[in-house]
Amino acid sequence: MKTKSLRITVTMIVLLVISCDEPETIVTNYVHPDGSVTRKIEMRFVKNEFNPKDYQVPFDTSWRVKDSIEISEKGDTTWVKKAEKTFPDAASITSAYKNDTAVNSGFDRSVYFEKHFRWFNTEYRFAEKVGKIMQHGYPVSDYLSGDELQWFYSPQELRDKQMNSADSLKYKHFSDTIDKKTEKWMVESVFSEWIAGFSNLTAGKGSENVIGDLKSREKELSEMILERYMEKWDSLWEHGIILNDLIGKDNAEKFRTEADSSMGIAIKELMPDFRDYKVSTVMPGRLTGTNGFSDSTGVLLWPVTSDLFLTQDYEMWAESKTSNTWAWVISAVFIGFVLTGLAIRIKKG
Repeated sequence: MKTKSLRITVTMIVLLVISCDEPETIVTNYVHPDGSVTRKIEMRFVKNEFNPKDYQVPFDTSWRVKDSIEISEKGDTTWVKKAEKTFPDAASITSAYKNDTAVNSGFDRSVYFEKHFRWFNTEYRFAEKVGKIMQHGYPVSDYLSGDELQWFYSPQELRDKQMNSADSLKYKHFSDTIDKKTEKWMVESVFSEWIAGFSNLTAGKGSENVIGDLKSREKELSEMILERYMEKWDSLWEHGIILNDLIGKDNAEKFRTEADSSMGIAIKELMPDFRDYKVSTVMPGRLTGTNGFSDSTGVLLWPVTSDLFLTQDYEMWAESKTSNTWAWVISAVFIGFVLTGLAIRIKKG
C-alpha cells in the first residue's frame, strides 16, 4: 500500500514500488500463431488468504484454478494459487481488463496482437500496454537516457543483482544519480499537473494572469520547490508558505481552495494505489525483438509498477517469426521447374 502523504522526497521513489500484504503475482502469456493466447497466472502468498478484490490481474471462475502449498527447508509455508485460461484473441484479454473490478481496475490496460505473412516467414508482435496516469507530466525519457532508462525499467531483482556484484560501488553511485534525476522528473511533472488542474478549477474566476505566470515560469518554480521546500513540504504547504511564494499572498488567499484541491489530485496521481505484479511472454517461433528482460532462467520478464507508466504509456512488447516450410518447398519446386525448362530450351537450341 502506498503512502498518501504530501511530502515529496527522495524516499517517494522507493515508496512508489513498495506494497504490503499482497501476493507476489506473475502473469505469463503463451502466444499462439493463430492469435489465441493461453494466459497463466501464478500467485504466491505467505497466507492462505487470496481475496478476489485484491487480485492484481483479473481472473474468475471460468479459469482452471489449482491451489497448492510449498514448504521450504526452513519450514516456511507458501500458499500458491495457479490459474489458466485460453483466450481466442488479444481483444478478449483487453475486455477482461475493462471489466475488472479488483484493486487495479481503475488503470487503462490493453493487449495487442499483430501477424504479418512474409511468404518465407510469418512475423508476430504481441504487446501489453498500460496507459499513463498523468496527462500533463513530462516523459521520463526527457530526464534519463541510455543505460539510465535501462536501469529505470528493469526488474528490481536485476538491479539487486548488480548492486550486490563486484561492481556494487559503481552501481550504487549510478543508482543515486538516477534517483536525483527521477526526483526532478517527478517534482516537475507534479507541478505541471497541478498547474493544469489549478487552471481548470479557477477558469472564469479572474486567474488568467496567475496561470499565465505559472506556465511561463514553470521550470524556474519547480527548481525553487526542489531547493527550498522538499524537507518540510507538508507543513509549508499547509501553512500557505509555498503557495504565497508561487502566486503571491493575495492570489493565494483568493484561490486557496482550488490550489489545495488540484494539488491533492496531482499528488494522488503521483502516488496511486496500484498493486505491482510481473508479466512474462512466450512467443511462437524465434524471438526477434523485445523491450523485456531475461531473468536467471532466460524467461522474458517485465515489472509492472506505477512509476513506469506515470507520465508515459508503458508497453511491454515482443516480436518473433516462424519459418514457412511449405513456402520454401513451393519456391524450390517452382525454381526447379524454371531451371528445367531453361535447360530443355538451351539443349534444343
